[in-house]
Amino acid sequence: MSPRRATPRPVRYAALGFVTASLAASAAAADRLSVFSPVSAPADASLRVATLVLLVTAGIFAVVTALLVYGVVRFRRRPDDDGSEPPQVYGSDQIELAWTVVPVLIVVVLCLVTARTIYDVQAAVMPAGAIEATVVGHQWWWEIRYPELGIATANELHVPVSDRAGAGTVALSLESADVAHSFWVPRLAGKTDLIPNRHNRMWIAPREPGVYLGQCAEYCGTQHAHMLLRVVAESPEDYARWVAAQQKPAVADPGASAGRRVFETTACINCHSVRGTVATGRFGPDLTHLMSRSTLAASDVALDRASLRAWIVDPDHVKPGARMPAMKLDDRDVDLLVDYLVTLR
Repeated sequence: MSPRRATPRPVRYAALGFVTASLAASAAAADRLSVFSPVSAPADASLRVATLVLLVTAGIFAVVTALLVYGVVRFRRRPDDDGSEPPQVYGSDQIELAWTVVPVLIVVVLCLVTARTIYDVQAAVMPAGAIEATVVGHQWWWEIRYPELGIATANELHVPVSDRAGAGTVALSLESADVAHSFWVPRLAGKTDLIPNRHNRMWIAPREPGVYLGQCAEYCGTQHAHMLLRVVAESPEDYARWVAAQQKPAVADPGASAGRRVFETTACINCHSVRGTVATGRFGPDLTHLMSRSTLAASDVALDRASLRAWIVDPDHVKPGARMPAMKLDDRDVDLLVDYLVTLR
């Protein structure tokens, strides 16, 4: 008999640790995407309706289950049964009326509550000084513009924390550049679609600082699941500093001038823009303050030098189906280009 092979303990524990870490990360992500921990008025309204629906359906489930258990126990087969057919009851006006009227009333109540909630959220009057932002859905990233501030960024929506008077409320204009998308940040508001050739509106008013995760909630192509979004809610002071930094022109670092020449003499400028340079493309994200963001490729990967280089060399490997083409640059030009891009803060 051959000896039994034993799995080394370190491997077993490492695998267990990996699984534990993965579960913990999944739980953390689920919490950040949970509709049950709202931090904004529209999300509060959605939770109230969801709670009512859950309570009503839980009551229906309890009643149906109780009747089922009663029927099983009360009319079960007994040892002294003679096998004859039990008395047959053909219809009951009272029961038939009850199971028709009660469901109709429940549906009417839920419809009225839902309609009232939708009206309260969509017809809300924006307070004076509300921040205006435009979100444009692309395959597969989010373009974010602040028309009144002259700021353009991507995949990260920065907002101030709202107070009881409504200061910090953000009014969003939603558009699509290609197919139907859906803007959804569960802890801040319900889903609102982005439809080509149509302008939809919604608003958020986060009352707690933090980073709130969102995603596209309408299937829009192969990378739909990786069309992620971050809403960064910060104090009014931090938000004002972020605005001031974003309004500045791109950093002109003399040490990265060779990389800037690579950027300005390749197809990069056809899709991307960098304020203060000849790059004025609109098909891809604005790169003026690229490195002020925490993620790359619509929040799919962390933004650092290594991930930026991998993205430039082969975008399709990082995000299969990505619309950005591989630039086919030699290693020297790639390094120079990355040297320039990492200065854009």
